[in-house]
Amino acid sequence: MHLHIRPITSEDWPQVCAIYIEGIATGHATFETYPPSWDQWHQRHLPSCRLLATGDEEIRGWAALTATSARPVYRGVAEVSVYVSSAARRRGVGKALLAALIAESEQHGFWTLQAGIFPENATSIALHTALGFRQVGIRERLGQLGDRWRDVILMERRSRIVGV
Repeated sequence: MHLHIRPITSEDWPQVCAIYIEGIATGHATFETYPPSWDQWHQRHLPSCRLLATGDEEIRGWAALTATSARPVYRGVAEVSVYVSSAARRRGVGKALLAALIAESEQHGFWTLQAGIFPENATSIALHTALGFRQVGIRERLGQLGDRWRDVILMERRSRIVGV
């Protein structure tokens, strides 16, 4: 499958949301139990660094950054979200998206990207590791999903660009 990476627009939201819903359904991708509206998603994610991958003329996945803090000292730190449609998993879509997101984040001056991943999501942990993220800790019993407490592995990647 040939992939094309481009920015997300509001017109893409129905397909982006459908992929998000697939991630929610796994129970291993997010604490969310229902998808946000476009307006909510748009408010939560940074205006830059919102990407999607298309292949065979369909949206196959998306990636975006969320600010970790409104404090100016943390302006170069963001949290990563990467979601791949069930039909496109294990076909390089996540790797292409995350690599493009890293490159774009560095162009926008981000020096640290972090990801919170459920320990059961071995595929996501392997993807982030392959692209330079390292585990910095485990946040035990961080939150409840349904009636079950969930741990979250905290991973981070520091920019390799000199001066950032």
